[in-house]
Amino acid sequence: MTTTTMPLSKAITAGLRKAMEDDDKVVLIGEDIGKLGGVFRVTEGLQKDFGDQRVIDAPLAESGIVGTSIGMAIRGYRPVVEIQFDAFIFPAYDQIVTQVAKLHARTHGHERIPMVIRVPYGGGIGSPEHHSESPEAVFAHHAGLRIISPSTPHDAYWMIQDAIRSDDPVMFFEPKRRYWMRGEVDAAARGTDTHTAQVVREGTDLTLLSYGPLMPTALDAVAAKAEEGASIELIDLRSLSPIDFDTIEASVKRTGRLVIAHEAAVFLGLGAEIAARITERCFFHLEAPVLRVGGFHIPYPPSKLESHHLPDLDRILDAVDRALAY
Repeated sequence: MTTTTMPLSKAITAGLRKAMEDDDKVVLIGEDIGKLGGVFRVTEGLQKDFGDQRVIDAPLAESGIVGTSIGMAIRGYRPVVEIQFDAFIFPAYDQIVTQVAKLHARTHGHERIPMVIRVPYGGGIGSPEHHSESPEAVFAHHAGLRIISPSTPHDAYWMIQDAIRSDDPVMFFEPKRRYWMRGEVDAAARGTDTHTAQVVREGTDLTLLSYGPLMPTALDAVAAKAEEGASIELIDLRSLSPIDFDTIEASVKRTGRLVIAHEAAVFLGLGAEIAARITERCFFHLEAPVLRVGGFHIPYPPSKLESHHLPDLDRILDAVDRALAY
């Protein structure tokens, strides 16, 4: 049997293990990823099996971790960096956007940077700011980085392997509050291409687009509207840069309406770019404005208030109802 049920976090572990077995140039580096197995235990057991030269416990210095990994990538390795929590990435922002993203273009294609930067992101786990943020749009703004985010264990297993095999730098955003969500992983069937959006549910009345941590909530919204007789098409974006606008456009031309939901703030979030592009491409097919649902434009709140900050079922359904009312 090639199909196994496992949590999303362990699907990433299995994908990392397979990549390390297939290519001895794959090296993991990050804070507490070795003996501890990472704060979320995603790398648990890998140092024991592959040694401390391939699963490297680094000092608490994100700029040093990413800078070292750039050199390793240039020398023929395929480093996989773990950023312990989302907002911890900003000490390495300079290295990522001025070096990782640009070296291929700067050297006229002579240097490639085949490295992966794993970023557990989003809220919902009762942690403070710097541990619960959604900075994906910040990095999507910079050309030269591929950015992907799985929402299911099956996608997590395959997409981390695809990221490691890529000759381009990939940022792998992991929805941390879904780490314990279980699902089937088929190790023999890859499924949808990593940079292709996936139509998860077909529908005729409205397109609902989401990714990563909000996909289970979006699925609940589709089910709730089905009970009321509304047919909602649900798309999992999966690739945040590049974005598969063709799949979104085809869906919106069928349904005439689009609601975009993500955890990040609505203001200048990824949904803003998608809304603008789809309005340009589907103007004469739209029956309602493109609506967005997301977090508020505030510093991430204390954990006791995050349930009010994060988009929930009611906020998504409100946007769906407003779009359907036009």
